[in-house]
Amino acid sequence: MPEATKIDKGETSNNWDAKQFAIRYGFLIVMAALYLLFSILEPAFLTWSNQFSILLGIAIYGILALGVTFTLVVDGLDLSIGSVAALSVMISSYCMVVLEQGAVISVIICLLLGALVGLLNGLLIVKMKIPDLLTTLGMMFLIQGLQLIPSAGRTISEGMLMEDGEEAMGFFDPSFLYLGQGRLFGVIPIPVIVMLVIALLVYIVLDHTRWGRVMYAIGGNPEATRLAGAPVNLYRIMAYVISGTIASIGGVLLVARVGVGDITSGTGLLLDAVGAALIGFAVFGVRRPNPFGTLIGAIFIGVLLSGLTMLSLPYYTQDFIKGGVLVLSLMFTFALAKRS
Repeated sequence: MPEATKIDKGETSNNWDAKQFAIRYGFLIVMAALYLLFSILEPAFLTWSNQFSILLGIAIYGILALGVTFTLVVDGLDLSIGSVAALSVMISSYCMVVLEQGAVISVIICLLLGALVGLLNGLLIVKMKIPDLLTTLGMMFLIQGLQLIPSAGRTISEGMLMEDGEEAMGFFDPSFLYLGQGRLFGVIPIPVIVMLVIALLVYIVLDHTRWGRVMYAIGGNPEATRLAGAPVNLYRIMAYVISGTIASIGGVLLVARVGVGDITSGTGLLLDAVGAALIGFAVFGVRRPNPFGTLIGAIFIGVLLSGLTMLSLPYYTQDFIKGGVLVLSLMFTFALAKRS
């Protein structure tokens, strides 16, 4: 009888260990399997040039996803980030091309606007008690309309004709364009470096400061955190201010990369950014928003899209496949974590 008990305990322990391994590393295994699959089907997938192309492709929505991570930490969600990025695209373009302002002033204006949108979101959520999804969704539509006003709904480019028939005399400063098109040592794209720096800063703030610990506490139990003396409302507002500011950085890098104020620039950024941030929950089975997981999530989406594109799959199937893989990966990780 004791022998049987020992065997049962050993089997239970082995099952638990296997389950914990799957929870912690399941998502990374899925991503490694995708890498292997795409590499077999298309050898060019593993080239260095393609790897840097993937990183450059994820840089903008990866930055936005890091902003979303802040709002997820305090148990919120910012759906206005894509519109804020698009607003920065149009405002920075308008300032430089139409108003003939310098790059520094244009960037500062964009950052202030992003922070202002975040502040408005936070105040509406905290003071007016409007649900975060409704608040940020409404703000998204408001900004989508607002960004079209300066250019009368037209793309802003150097030498464009104004409504009065005159030609715009401003231009995109070369130093500004370097932010989106330059490469460190001629290899690493500047937007990728900016994304990594922001990820590092977010990691330090959330994981190694009292401020970050309080934010996680608010996300876990806001009432208990309030009773402990923390200014919960202030922290929640600041999370949205940071999210808006980071989104505006993404927008600035986007216009610096393409060199045009395209009115459709923000299309698709929201879903990829939110998807990357939510994937962060599954990485290492932490089941909470974290910058490292968000970065892995952004890379995962980039790998998936790059592989599907190189395999020449029709563009209209990519979102379906991407969504399916994301849902299955998250279901797998969270189902195992719940059972444990």
